[in-house]
Amino acid sequence: MTTDVLLQARGLSRRYGDRLALSGLDLDVRRGEILGLLGPNGAGKSTTLRILSGTLPPHSGDVTVAGIDLFARPRAARRQLGYLPELPPLYLDMTVEAYLRYCAQLRGMRGAALRQAQEAALQRCNLEGVRRRLIGNLSKGYRQRVGIAQAVLHDPPVLILDEPTVGLDPLQMREIRQLMQQLRAGRAIVFSSHILPEIQALCDRVVILRDGQPVYNGAVSASGGAGVQQVRLRCRQRPEPARLRTIAGVLEAQAAADGSLRLSLADDAAAERVQRAVLEAGWGLQEWMPAETGLERLFLSLVHGEQEDACR
Repeated sequence: MTTDVLLQARGLSRRYGDRLALSGLDLDVRRGEILGLLGPNGAGKSTTLRILSGTLPPHSGDVTVAGIDLFARPRAARRQLGYLPELPPLYLDMTVEAYLRYCAQLRGMRGAALRQAQEAALQRCNLEGVRRRLIGNLSKGYRQRVGIAQAVLHDPPVLILDEPTVGLDPLQMREIRQLMQQLRAGRAIVFSSHILPEIQALCDRVVILRDGQPVYNGAVSASGGAGVQQVRLRCRQRPEPARLRTIAGVLEAQAAADGSLRLSLADDAAAERVQRAVLEAGWGLQEWMPAETGLERLFLSLVHGEQEDACR
């Protein structure tokens, strides 16, 4: 394993009775990289993360964390990773700082090292303003921050986060995404989600699971063009695609059979220019909404078993 690869798995498989929950998973996650696990409920995402975190043994396969064999040297390997399960292990009757102090003590920290780790986690996760509040009185977004804080308390190079934005409102989701972007520096992050735009916005690479089988393992950009906006435009008077292509930042414009237009836009500024042109020309804007992305098409085709051979 190269020094840049902080988390490596080979041939991971796991059964529950007669049911194969995970089969033949390989992955490498490098320093500074975010890998997303994507799949429908029951696809094997949580099983994968539990194995990677060392809380569930596989029936076959190997995991290496920062060069340490997770199953041969579990205690040493676990010092190199932080784990947030889908249900964060929080004590609702404790204050935030008391809970983090308790978690630090469980990791063997004492004295100045404990206080330094506690303060760093509070600052890193923007919890200083609620440090003396009971966890049970916090919003779900802040509770997720506390869960992430316990995962980064010992400053591990590998983070494993199971559905970190589940149940959050859009503002809370954005705040957690921003936190993850800040935490990626110098770390390898693996997180699971069933929210396609979240994977598209955050991840460098994605693994798509279906019935425990990895059916796609590759770059997000290869699956649909990360950063490019796909938009469906509908006007009362449909403009010619060629005219829209003359607008700066419009990468492509195509007429659809239903009377709408499919646009590929370079950025938000291009979207604003198109909307302004529609209004100034008097075409009558009726619909402006994100179109199905390449990642969405790939996900739907794979989880429904279509075009499987083309994507392997």
